[in-house]
Amino acid sequence: MNPIEIYPARVLRLKAAPVERMTSEIRHLVDHMTEVMYEAEGVGLAAPQIGDSRQVIVVDVGDGPFSLVNPEIVESDSEEVSVEEGCLSLPDIHVHVRRPAAIRIRGLDADGKTVERSLEGMSARAVQHEIDHLRGVLIIDHASAIQKTLLKNRLKRFRE
Repeated sequence: MNPIEIYPARVLRLKAAPVERMTSEIRHLVDHMTEVMYEAEGVGLAAPQIGDSRQVIVVDVGDGPFSLVNPEIVESDSEEVSVEEGCLSLPDIHVHVRRPAAIRIRGLDADGKTVERSLEGMSARAVQHEIDHLRGVLIIDHASAIQKTLLKNRLKRFRE
């Protein structure tokens, strides 16, 4: 079982590679990520968080799990909402992050079929958070200057 990568692990800052084709290995990765997410009591997980730098995410905010391979946001609501977020790769760190309230996403499901979904609320937020991971972006990158100053000492302990 892959442990969750913790900041400042290098893989968390890499831009994840697109999945070239769906294989049984990718389907296994989705299943494994879903198990890890549930074990960690998270609502989402991106492949880089378990050390695999490919564009795969899993999410379950309480209405059943879904996965996306090569996910992309194709439309974003102009209304943005700031909500405090946590991250499995940054234990005990919480940052207010401003994100679109609703999005439309496209990607491949575990069978390799193209899917599009409209999401709002917690589902939209979780997917945006996981897509950030695929770009090497963490919640601390969204922090205001004041938040970054307040987090500096807490983040230093991850490096020790």
